[in-house]
Amino acid sequence: MKKKEIISYFIEYNSTSELPKDDAMLVEKAKEAAKKAYAPYSKFSVGAALLLDNGEIIEGNNQENAAYPSGLCAERVAIFYANSVYPNNAIKAIAITALTEKGYVANPIPPCGACLQVMRESENRAHKSIRVILFGEKNIAIAKNIQQFLPMTFNKEMLK
Repeated sequence: MKKKEIISYFIEYNSTSELPKDDAMLVEKAKEAAKKAYAPYSKFSVGAALLLDNGEIIEGNNQENAAYPSGLCAERVAIFYANSVYPNNAIKAIAITALTEKGYVANPIPPCGACLQVMRESENRAHKSIRVILFGEKNIAIAKNIQQFLPMTFNKEMLK
């Protein structure tokens, strides 16, 4: 038997004023995107903003459906749009936040497993890491790549 330890690293900030200018701007775009979400059932509006390597910023938000599995998360809305319009541009960073009836979430929310898998595929596709910025009113967490959340991902090698 062999024991393997997997460690994840995140950097935490107390407010957007501590972030580099580009990160703070991306968080603001994610907050704006959350306001435009279609979340009449959960009342949990998620916003995502991507920074592409060509400087473009793509926003996405969750889109719910009365038949719950038919909706789509904010992260995948933004990523799939970016990949369809800018197929040759890598995602440098993604900012994510959520808005409830009480305001923005106090603590950062992580992407779901399906979104993490899609984000990891985007990293593999571009051969570049995606920085993840998770915004909460009380703190902001930043990860250098998707592996910090999902160290063991399904990939093309497993299809052989």
